[in-house]
Amino acid sequence: MDGNGRWAQARGRPRLFGHHAGARRVREIVECCPRFGVKYLTIFAFSTENWKRTQVEISGLMSLFRRYISKEMKALAAQNVRVRFIGDRLRLDAKLVQLMDDLEHETETNDGIHLTIALNYGGRDEVARATKRLAQDVADGRLLPEDVNEETLPRYLDTHVLPDPDLVIRTSGEARISNFLLWQSAYAEYEFIDTLWPDFSADELGRLCSKFGARDRRFGAVPR
Repeated sequence: MDGNGRWAQARGRPRLFGHHAGARRVREIVECCPRFGVKYLTIFAFSTENWKRTQVEISGLMSLFRRYISKEMKALAAQNVRVRFIGDRLRLDAKLVQLMDDLEHETETNDGIHLTIALNYGGRDEVARATKRLAQDVADGRLLPEDVNEETLPRYLDTHVLPDPDLVIRTSGEARISNFLLWQSAYAEYEFIDTLWPDFSADELGRLCSKFGARDRRFGAVPR
């Protein structure tokens, strides 16, 4: 969900103004997912690299996350949205972590849209944490080294209960993946678009989903 800060600065407003606009856009995109047959939606809210930003922006973002969860909890539950968080929670403040836990608990029986929020998330960090847990199981004798393969590691990832993504959309004109779902996106289709996140609309999502649906996905095979 890139481009919030630039969207705000283009309007002569502080970067946090753009982040608030971006948070409002999340609701519209979540609500339109059933229309396009999207069952699983993952949004990248805050990366492990975002701690390099100014303290003012970081504090504002953390306040925004707390406010968003508190405000949207009942609505998400009523809309049959199942919410999960991925990322390392150890660096997040206790109040935010409690709200994250509460939202997951409040929506755990829902089976409509599965909304995953990546918060203090980094693909490399996730793989490192997963590898550490896997290595501990090997050291404790719960897993044999010869049984470790590409089917094993995903069971230790934050996304172990989720399917791999089919389509990754990067907004704001940046043509890089920025440490997002590195393992899971090995065969995802990518769309790099110029639209800044606060301007990303349901119509544009629909267009990208239609374009994705027309692609021939061979997963390394050749056409017959």
